[in-house]
Amino acid sequence: MRLTGTEGLPGHVKCPGFTPSDHGAGIVHLGLGAFHKAHQAAYTDTALAHSGGDWRITGVSLRSLEPAAQLAPQNGLYTLIEHSAQGSSARIIGSIANAYALGPDRAAVLEALTASATRIVSITVTEKGYGLDRSTGGVDASHPAISHDLNDPDQPVGVAGLLVWALSARHAAGVPPFTVLCCDNLPENGRLLRGLLVDFARRSMPEIAEHIANDVAFPSTMVDRITPAATEATLAFAAEMTGREDAAAIETEAFSQWVIEDHFPTGRPDWESAGAMFVSDVKPYEEMKLRMLNGAHSMLAYAGFIAGCTHVSDVMADPVLSRLVRRHLSAAAATLPQLAGVDFDQYADALVARFSNPHLRHQTYQIAMDGTEKMPQRILAPAVDAQAAGQPLAPFALAVAAWMRYVLGKTDTGVPYAIRDPREEELTRLTRDRAAGDIVANLVALPGFFPSVLAKDSRFLQMVSARLGIMLDHGMRRALDAE
Repeated sequence: MRLTGTEGLPGHVKCPGFTPSDHGAGIVHLGLGAFHKAHQAAYTDTALAHSGGDWRITGVSLRSLEPAAQLAPQNGLYTLIEHSAQGSSARIIGSIANAYALGPDRAAVLEALTASATRIVSITVTEKGYGLDRSTGGVDASHPAISHDLNDPDQPVGVAGLLVWALSARHAAGVPPFTVLCCDNLPENGRLLRGLLVDFARRSMPEIAEHIANDVAFPSTMVDRITPAATEATLAFAAEMTGREDAAAIETEAFSQWVIEDHFPTGRPDWESAGAMFVSDVKPYEEMKLRMLNGAHSMLAYAGFIAGCTHVSDVMADPVLSRLVRRHLSAAAATLPQLAGVDFDQYADALVARFSNPHLRHQTYQIAMDGTEKMPQRILAPAVDAQAAGQPLAPFALAVAAWMRYVLGKTDTGVPYAIRDPREEELTRLTRDRAAGDIVANLVALPGFFPSVLAKDSRFLQMVSARLGIMLDHGMRRALDAE
């Protein structure tokens, strides 16, 4: 029997603490994937149960038809399986009111974006989904969605095009703008998104650019919840726990964090009731998470995947790798300013415990994707600060070398794999059949990627080259043992 309601579910399954049909939709979410379902939708579900309001979510998938096909027959309901070291629990989430795919459901999506009831548009499309040129803070005109939408702004397919079109339509109709809430791992993501939309508007709808710059709220956020991609095992486990077939079930960890800049001119759900923290400045929390959690994740993903570790918990069960993860966390923490109420050592211990969770089957290969989008803020930025402060650079050199080894696209035994990076063709061209020193030189020169202060540091480059050389000549295991 398909999950379509909550009647008859086992008593151990937690159901929504509200009647979904009693609450209208006030949020449109772009990027209807696993992380949104584990994070923002779960927070909203709790907020609705606690304080009510018309804050259900219209979820939109920009490319894939699958999320809508999974959720629509289930009336937006899905099973959230939470794993802790003590065991697993199942919860039915009822905060999603509608699930659309932009392609076939374009009219409904545009209607939702322009509806006066919509007061927030939240986004999780990963960094590569925005079409952001990090060097300018504006649009990357070569990005497929940006290019399409600049040429045809009335038929948008990407984030910037959709939001600018909707904000323009609302302004023309006298409808107040919605708050734009980026929930992707980008530093100062609110500021970045404002810059992206203003630049896009100036190029396509210049009459609306100043309105977006001056009148639209872009609060920054920091999000944290480890959420692996759903598998057949996920669906089987959900069926076992609930007695229902659920095509949209996902698994996540028990831990969750959401830090939000409190700037919502037209209102927001009571996310505090679900544990969200509202602050005046999100940046220190962003940097802590990006450099410690995300930075360690990237390092262990590249090194661990090549070393034969399928899951993060496998990495943490390996004495050599787990020691290097702790070393990386310590080095990253040393680059951060003190944060009131936060003990970095305790935070590191908590991260190690989360990474070690045997019930959370988070694949290193999943974490490793999109390295050119992730490495600058996760690894290279803290390396710059460590260099300036005279702090150890070896942990960052290892992470850079492991990434460079990963982009070769083959295991130590010669088995090929897809790099899954937006610059994959470029990376392959620059690394194929080359020695370690040439690979380092070519990737350091990758446009818009490597900070100039590191690119000019011969000592750091030698550290990277030496480690990459061992990886190429003797394998990842030998290189890790040498650390």
